[in-house]
Amino acid sequence: MSQCLEMPRMQKDENGRTYLYVDGAPFVALAGELHNSSSSSLTYMDQKVWPALRPLHMNTVILPVAWETIQPEEGKFDFTLVDGLLASARREGMRLILLWFGLWKNGISTYVPAWVKKASSGADARFFRVRDQFGKPLDCISPFCQEAVRADAAAFEQLMRHLAQADPQHTVIAVQVENEIGVLGADRDFSKAAETAFHSPVPEQVAQQYGKGSWEEVFGRDGGEMMMAWQYATAVEQIASAGKAIYPLPMYVNAWLEQHPDRAGSYPCGGPIAKVMQLWKLAAPSIDCYAPDIYLDNFRGVCDEYAVSGNPLFIPEVRATKDSASFLMYAVGKHRALCFAPFGIEDLFGSRTDQLDSGVLAALNIGAAAFNSDGAGERLAAAYQMIGDMREIIDQAHREGRIHAFLEFHDAGTTIPLEHYDAQISYTGASASFFRPAQQNADRAVAGGFLIELPEDRFILCGSGYSVRFLPKPGETAVVGVLNKEEGCYRDGKWVPGRVLNGDEGYRIMLSDFPQVMQISLFRYC
Repeated sequence: MSQCLEMPRMQKDENGRTYLYVDGAPFVALAGELHNSSSSSLTYMDQKVWPALRPLHMNTVILPVAWETIQPEEGKFDFTLVDGLLASARREGMRLILLWFGLWKNGISTYVPAWVKKASSGADARFFRVRDQFGKPLDCISPFCQEAVRADAAAFEQLMRHLAQADPQHTVIAVQVENEIGVLGADRDFSKAAETAFHSPVPEQVAQQYGKGSWEEVFGRDGGEMMMAWQYATAVEQIASAGKAIYPLPMYVNAWLEQHPDRAGSYPCGGPIAKVMQLWKLAAPSIDCYAPDIYLDNFRGVCDEYAVSGNPLFIPEVRATKDSASFLMYAVGKHRALCFAPFGIEDLFGSRTDQLDSGVLAALNIGAAAFNSDGAGERLAAAYQMIGDMREIIDQAHREGRIHAFLEFHDAGTTIPLEHYDAQISYTGASASFFRPAQQNADRAVAGGFLIELPEDRFILCGSGYSVRFLPKPGETAVVGVLNKEEGCYRDGKWVPGRVLNGDEGYRIMLSDFPQVMQISLFRYC
């Protein structure tokens, strides 16, 4: 990995599409997120993690750096672990995205240093906690605790200062600030500071956008959640801006998504779910994008929901299953996602249920069977290699509006209007899972992929588990025929042909259950 003086950055093009630039060129993080504790030991990383990642054709690893590991004593910092992670990533030819586990991780405060935990007990504690409606302290330091936010910001600033000095190669390309932020177990904070804020007028910035009054008067029953979103976003802005002032890497915040039972507190109240994203943007301008952690069945819908209002699609966590390859194809083909990262990536080739937290799975409404990784590693490795070798073709197709993506979810297919034809996509075997989430219950993987229109009636088909029938435009009498059908692959953007399919093998255009790419040429006759 050569040294490059150009900082990684997120930047919009003339059409408003955001790109992540690394070494001065557009970059898609074909990534995986590690289990929470894997990166806490360099020995474990060398023995268990790096060997498991090498077959996957990844270019980026997402891993935690916890506050407790870099500042075990107040006023004393130790970056030995960070330096070791940088060195091993360079050895492996990988980029890193760091997860800053500071004050908040999954709605609680377990990754803060011991000296912070010891000073968080009691109503008048130095680092006071969120309290529920009955006054019970929760395992979460309050975002209204300014001293705690200042301490987190100071530690994060030191981390970014160290990266600025220790990483001239820009091994680290982005940083996640906190993790799945919010309050669990209550619909808002009821600490003294939070109660005062809730019954006071909303801040002036909020009033200008939404109207004057208290949080409840302005937002009704959502007042508590909106207040918490503003307070967490304000705290994150203080933390992120302190780090960016030293070393301005791209920064994002991830979200534990709203889901059944859809009441704040059953999911982390105050996190950047879709309905509060605009409030977050108002309070936290230093954050470059808001990223969904997708464990819900409707992957397609979540992607579409987050790829709005100038927010680029960045997926730092998704279920690591046999469906991951199809999810990747949709995210990149439809929205040109900047990042795609299955969680627990180091276990993708083996059994994964032994490391899953049953309590977290229950809160997320996920059965352990959803993490069945049968065939997932091989499928994702093939998809990552495919997307990596086609990156410039995909970028060009997005710029010219010639790429069309699709993903199965309770439907049998879709029809895509093209310039000269209509493409009728049918999901292979969809009838067997039409009325149930195929991601959870079907033996086969979810179908998905994309097609790219090329000049002279040629097409690239990419993905798995679907067939295509090309139709004339409505009202046209010509018959559409297949002129040429060819298997193959791309290597560094160049087409490497495989079998030419004809006769019975060329009549029907179908992609198998395993990710593949083919080229089709069409003609019309009367």
